[in-house]
Amino acid sequence: MTFGIEAAGYYVPGLYLEINELAEKRGIEPAKLEKGLGLHKMGLADVHEDAATFAAEALLKLIKDYAINPKEIARVYLGTESALDAAKPTASYAIQMVEKVLEKEFGERCFKNCDMVDMTFACVGGVDALHNSLDFVRVNPDKKAVVIASDYAKYELASSGEYTQGGGAVALLVSSQPDLLEIENHWGVASESVFDFFKPRRQYKKEDLNGAPEAYPDKIEIFTDEPVFDGQYSNQCYQDRIREAYDHYKEITGKVKPYENWKYLIFHLPYAFHGKRVFTEIYSLENGLPYGTPDEQKAVAKSENYLQLIQHKIEKTQRASSEIGNMYTASIFMALLSGLQTSFNENEELTGTEIGFFGYGSGSKSKVFSGKVSENWKNVVKKWDLFTSLNNRTAIDFETYEKLHRKQLQQSVNADYKGFGLTFIESENPVLNGARYYSYQD
Repeated sequence: MTFGIEAAGYYVPGLYLEINELAEKRGIEPAKLEKGLGLHKMGLADVHEDAATFAAEALLKLIKDYAINPKEIARVYLGTESALDAAKPTASYAIQMVEKVLEKEFGERCFKNCDMVDMTFACVGGVDALHNSLDFVRVNPDKKAVVIASDYAKYELASSGEYTQGGGAVALLVSSQPDLLEIENHWGVASESVFDFFKPRRQYKKEDLNGAPEAYPDKIEIFTDEPVFDGQYSNQCYQDRIREAYDHYKEITGKVKPYENWKYLIFHLPYAFHGKRVFTEIYSLENGLPYGTPDEQKAVAKSENYLQLIQHKIEKTQRASSEIGNMYTASIFMALLSGLQTSFNENEELTGTEIGFFGYGSGSKSKVFSGKVSENWKNVVKKWDLFTSLNNRTAIDFETYEKLHRKQLQQSVNADYKGFGLTFIESENPVLNGARYYSYQD
């Protein structure tokens, strides 16, 4: 019996900012972002959107596209680092939204007997959810699970991370009928506790905050979406962890140069070209190439053999990232969708080919694993129409982008949006203060 991904759905927010417009306003040479990092557009959440609505959209699309009975889903595990609450899981918000839409067809609370939880480890949380859910269906082969990766990457205005922003969600149906991808049960893992990127509670003195209520403590902790990060250090941690996880994968599988047999190399992509940049070290070690100095690293990256590897194994997987930006936990799965959609559009046959995955989450952890494309993969992919969806989004100007970022807009930019939206946050009832309420627009 085989296990893996039976089907997949996704959601990308309908607004975007052209990267060249951001570059112009920030005094950055556009070519540095477009040709250097592979960035073209930045996907943006509208006023009514958040990680819960993203997740709900992806889950509903998965259910509708593949005619899934939600009562057959035994668990929904959500990977995110954009959680809306420190106790109540974002998955519960998403499921509640979807239940309301499906109520007429499946009755009230169609997910009543479904397990739900969030999993958080920066950008690898979605891979953790997949790993856990695969273990579940292997023990319970008659059951199905859904993995959702949903995030919104937000950085401070004019920071060095601003141009990598993005967001969206991918939902995966995991079962013993892996019509899309069979995943083998070998996981290379590497972990080390570091502070390359994190989202701490910042401490402030009460007297420094205007209008702070008298009942507040002298030191107040505030959480914001924007991370504390060291870009260069984070890149190094990423490279170190995937190397260690890849070595572990080789150790437990006994495979020699496994990347050579992988049709696609699927990476977590903080920006589109990140995967091809960080893989040079593994490539050098596997092929006995010198890699100690910056000049040696550049020589490897520009070598004809490595450029061919990029063209054949990586380039197609990064196309969607160029149009969306960083999706945090969802970026590795969007890279998978990008590669498979491109192969489908080009009428390329992938049945039986292997795909390798390099997951990474700051803090830090990497997981390396692989899967085999199933014979029914085209029947799954034909539902996506990924790049058409990306082409149908709405561009906004820079002024609107900054207002969205600062949360200065009260009404949605897209007044005629369809789908899930946040409608109200309770602020008066003391036992419901902060409760979030959503609705669905047909």
